[in-house]
Amino acid sequence: MSDTFDLVRSPRLSIVIPTPADTTAMEETLVSVLEHRPDDCEIVVALGCEYADPWNIREEVRFVQAPPGSSLTACTNIGVAAAKGRVVHVLAAGWRATDGWTDGPLAHFARGGVAAVVPLVVTDENRVVAAGFRTTRGGRRIAVGGSSGSAANFDASRTTRPSAPLLEAGFWSADLLAATAGFSTECGDWLADADMAAALACCGGEVVVDPESRVIGGPMRSRPTPFTAGLQAERLFWRSLTAGTMLPALVAHGFEALRSGLAAAPLGTVPMLVGRLVGLLQLGDHARRARQLAALRQTADHTADERTLRIDEAHERLARPHRQSSPAPLKRSA
Repeated sequence: MSDTFDLVRSPRLSIVIPTPADTTAMEETLVSVLEHRPDDCEIVVALGCEYADPWNIREEVRFVQAPPGSSLTACTNIGVAAAKGRVVHVLAAGWRATDGWTDGPLAHFARGGVAAVVPLVVTDENRVVAAGFRTTRGGRRIAVGGSSGSAANFDASRTTRPSAPLLEAGFWSADLLAATAGFSTECGDWLADADMAAALACCGGEVVVDPESRVIGGPMRSRPTPFTAGLQAERLFWRSLTAGTMLPALVAHGFEALRSGLAAAPLGTVPMLVGRLVGLLQLGDHARRARQLAALRQTADHTADERTLRIDEAHERLARPHRQSSPAPLKRSA
């Protein structure tokens, strides 16, 4: 009885479906998840809007309510906070699951040392849209794997290693999400996953791409205005600075600020640079984040030291067998 209770209380996997507004898109995602639902999992739908549940599925799905008008990131955090699984899979409303899409990621987490697993995002025609993203030293977020062609020919070894999964579709260690209190809203929906990538870099966990885990992409996040984009990009850089080497990052950031300003030309350059200036003036607000990343790095280093000690520590030497002056002769059995 106790084993059954523990299983219900702590499933292996929590599937979180953040739904800021579009319940029709949520139902599309939910149908795909229920159709391919793995064993030992729970489904949590985080709603930023009203939902009447016309299909009466509350026995199979747990609905949690976010404040009205919550963003994708805020809804994700509400769902993550309610999740009880040891692995948390975020699948945004409008994105669809495929057959066996959780098998590989769960196997990766089971072997230990994995902090996040990146599924392939594909089209209905099975063409790769993305395999996560990477962040640069200067604070830029760049999608990975979009030019890989068919998912059947995807070769992870020939693709740039991603820094993290997309916010809309990723598998995460529940321990990591708990240590960071979920995804920060400081960088908005556009860069919330890039902000989490800094925590991944500090925690010492592995980020794995699983080509056999595929989700069909849905609506992407809308790009913010130039001012907001500059503000959030500047916040991302300073919040992530302690995750890398400071001097090279500062030099790269100067070039990135210039590049982003030119890319927003002609009308968006000034708002972009003003947004970055405002973000720069908020440096004092990022001290808590720096302490958080430092704590993650310290924990990772301590764990690594413990493993080294267990491997390298001296073992008690076994006593040598006593030698006899004249061994007893072997007797043949009758």
